This record gives sequence, C-alpha cells and structure tokens, in this order.
Amino acid sequence: MAIIDEQTKQHLKKDFETKLKNNVKIIFVSGKDCASCDKIREILKLLDEVSNGKINIEEYDFDENKKIVEEYNVEMYPALIIISEYNKTGNIKFYGIPAGYEFISLIESIFMVSLGRTALSDNTKSIIKEIRKPVKIQVFVTPTCPHCPRAVIMAHQLAMENKNIESHMIEATEFSELSMKYHVMTVPKIVINEGKSVFEGALPEPYFVQKVIEAVNG
Repeated sequence: MAIIDEQTKQHLKKDFETKLKNNVKIIFVSGKDCASCDKIREILKLLDEVSNGKINIEEYDFDENKKIVEEYNVEMYPALIIISEYNKTGNIKFYGIPAGYEFISLIESIFMVSLGRTALSDNTKSIIKEIRKPVKIQVFVTPTCPHCPRAVIMAHQLAMENKNIESHMIEATEFSELSMKYHVMTVPKIVINEGKSVFEGALPEPYFVQKVIEAVNG
C-alpha cells in the first residue's frame, strides 16, 4: 500500500517546490533487527522523489557507524536526523517511524530546517535564546494521534532556536520500555530533562515554553 495517493503526492511535490528553499540532509540510522526500517525507507524514497534533488539521504547502521552515532548523539534506532546549513548539530530527531499524522511533523520540520526560521513569537525566541544549559525534550506520540504533530513541531522549533535544546519525537509503541519508564498512557506526552518537567497534551506556545523553563530551573 502506498504511503500517500498520487494526488496527495503531487500536492506535496508542489509544496516542496515552494517551501524547500535550501538543501536538507536526512541521516537515517537503522539496525539489523529494526521492524520499521523498511517502511521508513519507503518514506525517504518518497521524499527523494518529491524534493527535486534538494534532500540528501544518508543511511548508517547503528552498530557499524559509531562515529555518526557519537557525532549526532544518537541514543537508539531507528532514528532520523534533520540537518541543513542553518542547523548542523542534529538536535532535531525522529525516533521511530514518522507515519500517520507524524508524517506532517516530518514534512514541517524539513521545511523549517530548510528555511532556517521558525514560526515562534519574538517573545518566545528571546526567552529560548537565553537558555544556556542542555535541555532534552522527548515527545511521545503514536501515528494515529491527531494532536501529536503540534507538540512535536513546537519542540522542534525550540530546538531550532537554541542549539542547547535536543528535540526528540519518540514513537511510543516502538520504544515500549522507554514509554513504560515515563508512564506514557496517553499521547502526546512530553518529558523534559529526564522527567524534571512532564505534561500531556499539545499545550499552547507560552505554556509549553513555561514547562521548558521550569525544567531548566530544576
């Protein structure tokens, strides 16, 4: 079964023509026992087809390419890392398959990194730029959750504005042990700095930022 139908594919191609301004690299970290990796390859093949050569895809095995794993601080696999000249640190990641509604998160993140700017308010940008400590935002999702992309895109925008912030989409069912660790019963569930701040739902921008600051301040 195709990821999207032909009509949607053509719409997506037009979107890429207008919104994908600068080249983007997607680093795909796979593994030998990865159940969803073939499906992720299908998604990446689709992106390659509609991007008119502006997306460069590189695949690496988690166990055989420790240099890449260490350079981009890849904690597990499968992982997708979105990089451009505006964001070379690899702090915007997708762990697990970005399928269903999360395909939206992937597309929007690609556009954002390509453009090198976010849709955050000036007030949020000024607050986020003051963060000097490492922050890790984990957004647990499932492909069938219609509200999850808002939370993922918000977290990725914060990471785009400050390289001290790591933003991870985590597909909850693929990483069940991690989901159990943080008692993920509903999605989206956001875990900041290993549980310093935890909340559920796609909060509006000011409240999401407030939760990040709470985690930073301990």
